[in-house]
Amino acid sequence: MGFRTTAIVSLSAMAVVPLAHAADDGPFKGEAELGVLMTSGNTDETNVNGRLALTHEVERWRNNAELSTNYSQTDNTTTAEQYQAALQTDYKFAERQFWFVRGAWEKDRFSGYDFESSLTTGYGNRVWEQGDRSFLDLSAGAGYRYNKLEEPDENGDDTEKEAIARLAGQFDYALSENALFRQKLSTEVGLDENNTISKSETSLQANVVGNLSMKVAYRVKHVSDPPAGSTSTDTETSLSLLYGF
Repeated sequence: MGFRTTAIVSLSAMAVVPLAHAADDGPFKGEAELGVLMTSGNTDETNVNGRLALTHEVERWRNNAELSTNYSQTDNTTTAEQYQAALQTDYKFAERQFWFVRGAWEKDRFSGYDFESSLTTGYGNRVWEQGDRSFLDLSAGAGYRYNKLEEPDENGDDTEKEAIARLAGQFDYALSENALFRQKLSTEVGLDENNTISKSETSLQANVVGNLSMKVAYRVKHVSDPPAGSTSTDTETSLSLLYGF
């Protein structure tokens, strides 16, 4: 039996640490997340996931930006390579109601798409809130999707361009002062071809020390009509350290 060693190295993005104290009482908040899993022996495998999220919130406006990446390699063969970016601006016209504008871009090497992008706008409502860390946000809107295929389809088209409807929700629940459960759900339905892209992220994070937490997350992406040669459902499980500032 071959010798197998497993090393889990989770590091926070220390480049943002100097910002922490300056942002504690200001309108800016953020999270930096990084996880690395390396195995050797019968199978050589490397998994890296990283994420940076920033929030700027004042009385009437809330701005959220998020960048994330996921990379996996097994026996010198890349098995996953994904990059995502999203930006959302909310105008809070009432205590719990807001109007949002959201742009998103994604590049997944194994999805059958060269890239996916969308721009949506609509109405949101914080239907429930308890304390500073527990809430339920629901939103609905419409927009436009522009996806570029890696290979042309049977009609010779290499792009998907259509109007879409978007439904989304985020539920945060503070299990204790040191633990947080989070569930994100979204679906974007094509109004022309009826291609539906749905995403789910379930995560649990627990404080380790100071602003540093351990996070485990399970993500699912489902495409009702994927490009030829691609599967409908992708799943991902990650373990990482998260630094809040």
